[in-house]
Amino acid sequence: MAAALESLSSSVRLSSGYTIPVLGFGVAFGFDKAGRDPRTLTKPAVLEALKVGLRHFDTARMYNNEDHLGEVIKESGIPREELFITTKVDGDFHGYDKTVASVNDSLKRLDLDFADLILLHDARAGKRRRLEAYKALLDLKAQGKVRSAGVSNYGVKHLEEIAAAGYEVPSVNQLEIHPFCQQRPIVEYCKAHNITVEAYCPLVRGRVDNPVVGKIASRLGKDPAQVLIRWSLQRGFIPLPMSSSPARIKSNADVFNFSLPESDMAGLDALDQGGAGAISWNPVDVE
Repeated sequence: MAAALESLSSSVRLSSGYTIPVLGFGVAFGFDKAGRDPRTLTKPAVLEALKVGLRHFDTARMYNNEDHLGEVIKESGIPREELFITTKVDGDFHGYDKTVASVNDSLKRLDLDFADLILLHDARAGKRRRLEAYKALLDLKAQGKVRSAGVSNYGVKHLEEIAAAGYEVPSVNQLEIHPFCQQRPIVEYCKAHNITVEAYCPLVRGRVDNPVVGKIASRLGKDPAQVLIRWSLQRGFIPLPMSSSPARIKSNADVFNFSLPESDMAGLDALDQGGAGAISWNPVDVE
C-alpha cells in the first residue's frame, strides 16, 4: 500500500463502493491537560486540519461535539462532496428504533443530509440489540442517510454474528491500533472479508517514549508521531490522529514524503503486546 500513497488526497475504496481518504482527523473528546472542554477546541482544530488539506473527520455522538463540527464545515465553504464525515452510535443507543433516532439526531446536529460513514461505536449492547442496530444502519443506508455502514471495537465474534445473520459485511471496523496494540486476529479477519480497518489512538495518546520508535525517527529526521502514522498507513490502516495544536496537526499530515523500510516496519511490529498494549477502552471481547 505504501507505494500507492502519493499525497494527502489519496483514498481507498470501501466495500460499499465509496472512497475514503487514507488519513483522517479525530475530533477531540474528553478534556485536555489544561482541563479545557474540547468542544471549545473543535472549531479551531478542524479549521486548521482543513487548512493543511485534511478532508476526513471522525466524531461520535458521545463526544458531544457534532454540532461544533457541523458549524465549522458550513463556515469553511468547502463543498460537501469533498468531505468525508464519520459519526457513531454508542451501545446505549443500540436497538433498531434507538439507532434510527440516534442517527437522525446526529445528522441534525451535524446539519448534514447524510453521513459518509456511521459506525456502531461498540458491541456492549448484546447480540440482539447490536444486530438490530446494524440492520437499522443498513436501512438508513438504503434511504440515503448513510453512505457506508460500519462498526467499531468489534471482535471476530461480533463480525461473525453479522455474517451469520446474512447481512452485508461492515465497510469499516475501527479499532485501537498502534505498534503496541495491533489486534492481529481481528485485522486478519477484516482483511479476509474486505472490511477496511481504521486505527484510533494511532499516536498512543502521545505516550511515545520508546527507544525503537525514537531511533527510527532520529535516523529519518522525523518525529515519533510521524513514524507511527506512517507505520499505520503502510500496514494498510486508516489512522485517525487527534490534536488541538496547529503545529502538530500540520506535522501529522506531513507523512507522504517518506516511507519506512521493511526492517523498520519489522522492528515496530515486534513491539506488539496484544490487548495489554491498549491505552483506551478497547472493548473487543465483550459478550
